[in-house]
Amino acid sequence: MSQATLEQKAAIEETPERGRAFGRHYLPFAYPALLITAAVIVFPWMFTIYMSLHDWKIGQQREFVGLANFVKLATDGRFHEAIWHTLYFTVLAVVLPVIFGTIAALIFNERFPLRGFLRAVFILPMMATPVAVALVWTMMFHPQLGVLNYLLSLVGIPPQLWVYEPSTVIPSLVLVEVWHWTPLVMLIVLGGLAALPTEPYESAKIDGASAWQMFRHITLPLIMPFLLVAIVIRTIDALKAFDTIYVITQGGPGTASETLNIYLYLNAFSFYNIGYASAVTIVFFVLIVLLSMMLLYLRQKAKWS
Repeated sequence: MSQATLEQKAAIEETPERGRAFGRHYLPFAYPALLITAAVIVFPWMFTIYMSLHDWKIGQQREFVGLANFVKLATDGRFHEAIWHTLYFTVLAVVLPVIFGTIAALIFNERFPLRGFLRAVFILPMMATPVAVALVWTMMFHPQLGVLNYLLSLVGIPPQLWVYEPSTVIPSLVLVEVWHWTPLVMLIVLGGLAALPTEPYESAKIDGASAWQMFRHITLPLIMPFLLVAIVIRTIDALKAFDTIYVITQGGPGTASETLNIYLYLNAFSFYNIGYASAVTIVFFVLIVLLSMMLLYLRQKAKWS
């Protein structure tokens, strides 16, 4: 064995030890980040768990009740209704932007005059803050003065109550979400379309495939990982939606649009029941984690081509 080979072997054997020494040398630089993480994430969650085990109302003495708050949630009809509203809102607020965002991405992926300008116009809603969007749509939803009913009258459709009717309030709120966040899905899918290879399409055209067949068997499977990314982002965002719903309806009419976020807020800051609101927070967090893990699992199962 040559001298050079022996030196290379010795260097390889020393590499793990040198790596560990390097890690020990720079580990103290990670301590501030760990402390900040513990301060802003770990401690608040531990304190939330602590509060959920108490009957704690603002201005009153707290009392340890164990799992009583969680047992109460199991029989709380308003809480169950809030879960249903949250899931109903989330499904619509994810599926519709994904469908419309994908269609928009397919359109804007083609070459036509003023494509760049129209892309910029299309993503403008995403730039606005949710509260500003909610205030504008609140005026548009007005039964007498709103522009939506005026537009419906132009085509002979009678005026609607929109967010003032229990049966239409959540679809109306979803309309706001679709207008606000479809551009985000479009940008994600558009990035996927820009990365697609051209060879499969050329072969498909030679074989006489139609536009729908190329989309169904080539485009859709190739952009599926991007679609799953968009679905994960939109699901998490829709589950924690609060500002738009609260500004427009405050959970009304009655409790028809009261999602878990609204129910949590009302318990904590209107009813001042901090212990019960903390229990709602924990259940809501578990729900978000489970849904996120399921979506991330599906995302990992998707194959990049």
